[in-house]
Amino acid sequence: MPEQLEPTPDDLARQLRQYLDSLRAAGVSWLPDYKEEGGTMKSEKGPADDSSASSPPSSWKDDREQRRRELTVLAERVSKCQRCPELVVSRSRTVFGVGPIDAELCFVGEAPGATEDQRGEPFVGEAGQLLDRIIAACGMKREEVYICNIVKCRPPGNRLPTAQEAGNCREYLERQLELVRPKFICALGACAAQNLLGTSQAIGKLRGRFHDYKGIPVMCTYHPAYLLPGRNPQKKREVWEDMKKLLARMGRPVPGH
Repeated sequence: MPEQLEPTPDDLARQLRQYLDSLRAAGVSWLPDYKEEGGTMKSEKGPADDSSASSPPSSWKDDREQRRRELTVLAERVSKCQRCPELVVSRSRTVFGVGPIDAELCFVGEAPGATEDQRGEPFVGEAGQLLDRIIAACGMKREEVYICNIVKCRPPGNRLPTAQEAGNCREYLERQLELVRPKFICALGACAAQNLLGTSQAIGKLRGRFHDYKGIPVMCTYHPAYLLPGRNPQKKREVWEDMKKLLARMGRPVPGH
């Protein structure tokens, strides 16, 4: 019988990576910390200051870093995109998205406006300031969420993006969300909701209930620009009702309740 060779450290590392990949594919997002006592395995959470218990495995860190790099490459690719001639000649720059990898919540709008086009960051104009207040009212910070748009270039005159323009950007959006891996999505306005979900239903019918994007729960609500003074500020109450439903689904407390 041939002699069995002891596995090398590289073999063990490869087997561990394969095992963790299989767990991640099955939806497992954490593992208990096991310590051996008297020949048995005892599961412990470990003290709060025990970095070995609270830190994710190195393979997960490597995965996050890999996705960050791929997101940077994708943003660079978008910055050179020539798919929509009218947008290419009118834009100052592309507006890709901001926020952390693995954000619990991602806000998706329709397209950059004039201020966003100048600064290269989504939702930084008047509507963006209102979105910041909505995020704060939910007990979160802007840096905690991911923010992007259906299209990455400002349409001339702040018009809605056409179906062709949204279709040209669809590949970028889908890959962006695939790399960020948000746990929840909030679609802001009819254009964002309809393009994300592939529907023609009005935002009034879409809002207030959950939809699905590739297994991710989606809450649709009105766009912050729609709520500004001179337009429909009375709709803020409905947006807050939508956000409370979203917070409940996320398992977060509603501030002030």
